[in-house]
Amino acid sequence: MTKSDERDDRRTDIRVSIIGGHRLDGATLHERTLTASLIGGADIDLTDVEIPDGAELQITKLSLIGGVSLRVRPDVRVEVGGIRLGGVSDDGPTEPGGPTVRVNAWGLLGGVSVSRG
Repeated sequence: MTKSDERDDRRTDIRVSIIGGHRLDGATLHERTLTASLIGGADIDLTDVEIPDGAELQITKLSLIGGVSLRVRPDVRVEVGGIRLGGVSDDGPTEPGGPTVRVNAWGLLGGVSVSRG
């Protein structure tokens, strides 16, 4: 594999909209994903995605108004960063170890809600 091939594997997927959020699932995500909108959140379902132990996905959400609703398997660790007026709802992984999903949510209004299933 050449270095140019590695860059393709690690590319950042960018989704932009003025009004309206984004609905994403494992088939539409890359290792790094950026969603940006003036008004609208991100609904992300990773329950059917096989993320290897030790792997990491990065999701960045930029919006004035809109939060993140994230669904993951019970073994996935979720780390939330960024600045927003809204809390984080996450009861943590139910099993030790596992992969990590990093969510950076930047905006005025909107929290991050994580559900496991």
